[in-house]
Amino acid sequence: MKNVVIIFAGGIGQRMTNATKPKQFLEVHGKPILVYTLEKFQQHDMIDGIVLVCVEEWIDYTKTLIKRFNLTKVVSVIPGGENGHQSRFRGLRKAKELYGDGIILLHDGVRPLIDYETIKNAIETAKEKGSAIVATPATETVAMDDGNGGWKIVPREKCSAMRAPQGFYLSKILTLYERTEQEGLDDFIDSATIMQFYGQEITIINGPAENIKITTPLDYFMFKGILETQNNKEVFGI
Repeated sequence: MKNVVIIFAGGIGQRMTNATKPKQFLEVHGKPILVYTLEKFQQHDMIDGIVLVCVEEWIDYTKTLIKRFNLTKVVSVIPGGENGHQSRFRGLRKAKELYGDGIILLHDGVRPLIDYETIKNAIETAKEKGSAIVATPATETVAMDDGNGGWKIVPREKCSAMRAPQGFYLSKILTLYERTEQEGLDDFIDSATIMQFYGQEITIINGPAENIKITTPLDYFMFKGILETQNNKEVFGI
């Protein structure tokens, strides 16, 4: 059974103030954010292949990056769809075409701080439980709209922030995506939401708090700072 990851780099970064290139191609120390993400899976001994879903206009550039950084596990680069849901569906169909069945992880191209143990845990949990949704416990109290013009305070110990990757059996999650197509539904925010919509249980696993998605300029500078801290620890043997 193969373990494959689909990485999504289809956004154009509307919340970034940089207008020259999509956020996944912004560089830190001469390396694009997307490459940092791809390297985490390239270097993982449990990952057999990577399917990359990319902004269509940037596919040629992405292929030059794959060659430049020797990302040999990237087996296919395909264009994204009209929205995130369609992009995930395209990625799943390509993975099915290439690998048949197996464990599939879905991950954001702008989430480069994922670590080895979390990837390993996601694969093993998905195999055992049928799903593995990486999250991190909430560190602040959450207020939820009660639908009646008021708010309900939710104890933070009962809340987690959803992260990535999300892991499933490929055949199972693809079947649910095919149902959404048949039923004309394409506005799901992620695959875990589809699982729940169709009455399937999901398994939450904890991941590191620093596994952030780089969406805003603040996220970019946080990533840069965390990366520099990690590099300094390696230099000084901390």
